[in-house]
Amino acid sequence: MKKINIASVVFITVLSISCNNSKSTNAGTEKKENETSLKGNKAPADYFTGNVWVNPLAYDSLAYWTIAKVTFEPGAHSNWHTHPGKQVLVITEGTGYLKENGKPIQLLRKGDVVIIQPGVGFVQIVMNPDIKNGVVNWLERVTDEEYKSGK
Repeated sequence: MKKINIASVVFITVLSISCNNSKSTNAGTEKKENETSLKGNKAPADYFTGNVWVNPLAYDSLAYWTIAKVTFEPGAHSNWHTHPGKQVLVITEGTGYLKENGKPIQLLRKGDVVIIQPGVGFVQIVMNPDIKNGVVNWLERVTDEEYKSGK
């Protein structure tokens, strides 16, 4: 069996932030239901605050990488956590924030690409869906004070 250097792992996650309002017409409701089914599965409340969906797009267990589209509603965020390999965030829609441990909060906009180094603790608005294989080391919840302070 081929041994893989975990330090060279790169996780790619595609991020979109939902800013859609509910429609009062039947057509709007149907569209919203379709969009929700394309978002993927609801992310676990143990690791996220608010409404977050994860849609796994590709995975290679031999190369040890995952690509997922993660959608956050306004106000949603992840717990503090780390990854053993690099985390690459590609912002595809909306705006959001990233807070790396010891650094100021960073505004994320459509088109931004962010690379987070292995082992860096951070709050992100995306997650890698392959928790069972140990690619995410979840830490404590983000307190309301931390979230609201922007520090």
